[in-house]
Amino acid sequence: MTASDRKFMRAAIQLAEKGMKMNAGGPFGAVVVKNGEIIAEGFNRVTSYNDPTAHAEIIAIREACRKLGTFQLDDCEIYTSCEPCPMCLGAIYWARPKKIYYACTREDAASANFDDQFIYDELELKIDERRVDFENIIREEGLYLFSNWINKNDKKEY
Repeated sequence: MTASDRKFMRAAIQLAEKGMKMNAGGPFGAVVVKNGEIIAEGFNRVTSYNDPTAHAEIIAIREACRKLGTFQLDDCEIYTSCEPCPMCLGAIYWARPKKIYYACTREDAASANFDDQFIYDELELKIDERRVDFENIIREEGLYLFSNWINKNDKKEY
């Protein structure tokens, strides 16, 4: 851990505190860093936006991608005040940053009533055993999309 790592993590923690004091959402903050500079930041805005996806990491990733004009953050690092939840973890993997730093653990979050363990547990289950009812319908009509994608000559790969 370097002095810069501590500086960036403190920035994420300060954002978490700012959002919490504003009653924007839970106590979570994140920054995206590229070449030693913060290029994007976010704090949890779930309750103020009425948006369950408005987590700090998601907001910071969206802002960074807009600023960089890309959908991947290959040369970036993300500093987040807490270990990412399953949704944020998915977004982080899709964004492909080179490293993630986090302060608190998911167990720390659970002790403050931010417990995502049920989602981790659900992901281990077969789709027909999950709490939310899933039903596969008119698959045949949807499959043509993948065939068209495979054959599309002007697509932007990712």
